[in-house]
This record gives sequence, structure tokens and C-alpha cells, in this order.
Amino acid sequence: MSHPAKPSSAEWRGVIARYQRSDVGQALTQMATTLIPLAGMFYLMYRSLALPYWTTLLLALPAGGLLVRTFIIMHDCAHGSFLPSKRANSIIGWITGVLTLTPFGQWRHGHALHHASSGDLDRRGHGDVETLTVQEYAALSRGGRLRYRLFRNPLVLFGIGPIHFVITNRIPPRGPEATKRERMSVWSTNAGIVALVAAASLWVGWRAVFLVYGPAMYIAAAAGIWLFYVQHQFEGTYWKEHGEWDYATAAIHGSSYLKLPAILQWFTGSIGLHHVHHLGPRIPNYALKQCHDENPVFHGVTILTLAQSVRTLRLTLWDETEQRLVGYRDVVIPRA
Repeated sequence: MSHPAKPSSAEWRGVIARYQRSDVGQALTQMATTLIPLAGMFYLMYRSLALPYWTTLLLALPAGGLLVRTFIIMHDCAHGSFLPSKRANSIIGWITGVLTLTPFGQWRHGHALHHASSGDLDRRGHGDVETLTVQEYAALSRGGRLRYRLFRNPLVLFGIGPIHFVITNRIPPRGPEATKRERMSVWSTNAGIVALVAAASLWVGWRAVFLVYGPAMYIAAAAGIWLFYVQHQFEGTYWKEHGEWDYATAAIHGSSYLKLPAILQWFTGSIGLHHVHHLGPRIPNYALKQCHDENPVFHGVTILTLAQSVRTLRLTLWDETEQRLVGYRDVVIPRA
């Protein structure tokens, strides 16, 4: 599958430079309209424990949405785009990382690698949803194919994935590439979580903390995995070997524009405009829509609606011959 000609470096760099400006007023307003309602929702959920638990679970939906919005604030802090001050971004990023069970420093490092390699077949594994080529899948044993199918199954991705997200974020990275700063990021976040949970448990009891925060965080993590999945796994996406890979083309054509209803766009901090974010990661979330609307360079992107995003779940393998994502039924795999 071919993609439109890539924009010149001078063209796209000039465009994004106009929007890479943090706005203290907008940032503080976003924090207030996220963290205050989040605290309010947790209080309502706590009070609702006196009612049938399904009432609490219903309230967990907007609470989970507010946790997603909290994560987006952390995400912008990681890119240094939320506030003008590097120190302020680090402090707010750590706090919102504790609230979303995400080690800010470690996640910032891994996410930077994701931006630098998204769509590069030879540099997969940095924040990607694992995606094999048809040839790689065919070369697996039957057990290997079964494991891959299980991992890519929506029930596993979005059902077990949130639990995996929480657990793995508690474990410091190992190996020669892991830095002391990344390990300390995990330990400091874990300490912050323990302190926050202990304080809340002394106030309302550990059972109430679990029954209130648990479902909200699960919903938020599942929504985050889904957002990340559909923003890179869709028909017409971009994958190339490293020698042919191009950053701008990967950003615009390897990232979708997930066009959500206004309320969901608010909860997700406009991250559905993922093509804009990947081309200009230092553009704050509150400027993504304006950047997209005002510049034709972003208008040739793949647009997905909620209904269309569901259909992307069948796409599981990259067909290097056809240059597109395909499902298992679209290819003939010889018997192992």
C-alpha cells in the first residue's frame, strides 16, 4: 500500500513550531478541571458503597475517564509540553504518575523511544503492541502461534492487559540499558503509591480504597490500551524497514485520527489526534485540534470513528508483500 508523498522537512517543522508553546493558564485550568472532579468522583464512589455495588461501578466510568485525562497530563509533562518549566513538568508528571500508577521517569524514557521508532519494522518493541509479520508468524511453532494469538486476543489485550500494566510498572527495569534514573523512578513512584494508599486507608479503610480506586483504574488502563492500539493498528497504517523508514511519514500515516464524540475527546485530552502528536510531540494536548484544523498537511490522515475502530481488532499481522495489516484469515500459513 502506497502513501501520499511525504511533506518536506521545512514544511512540517515550520507548521509544528507555531504550536509548540505551553500555556500556563490553559495547563492550570486543565489540571483544575481534571483533578478536582477526579477527587469529587472518588468521594461520590466512596459514599455510594452504602448502596448496591453496581452504583459504584457506574460511577467508576467517569472516574476512569478522569484518570485517562490525568494520564494525558502526565504524558504531556513527559514531552515537556504541558508547562514551560522543565521542573514543573517533572513535578506534575511524578504526581500524576502516582495517581495513574505509572513511573514518570521510566515511562518518559520508553515513550521517547516509541516516538523515535514507531512504524520501523527493525526497531519494534518500544511501546508497541507486539505485531509480527506474516513470515515471522509462519516461522513460529504451533505453540508460538497459539501464544501470539492469545496475546492479540481482545479479551487478553483489554481484559488482562490493564492488570499487566499495573504489575509491570511496579518492577524496576533490569539489564545493561536500564539507567539508575529509570530504576529510581519506579521506586519513588512505588513509594508515593504506598504512602497515598496508606493515608487513604487510614481515613476510609483499605477495602473502600480498593473498591473505589480499583475499578476506576482498571477502566482507565483498558481505555488507554485501546486508545494506543487503534491509533497505530489500522488499515492503511505505515511500517517500513529501517532503511526506508521516514519519521514524518510514519507520524502522519502510521497514526490515525480517532474522531471521538466531544465528551470522549475531552476525557482523552484530544490524544485521538495522534498524527499531530506524533509529528509534533512537544505540542500540548490543548493545541492539537487547532494545529490539525489549521494545516492541510494533516488532512490526508486515516480517520477512524468509534464503530470503525472496533473493526481494527481483526488486523493482527503485517503483510510485507501487500504492505498492509491483515487478519489470520487473509493469509495462508503452512501447517507446522
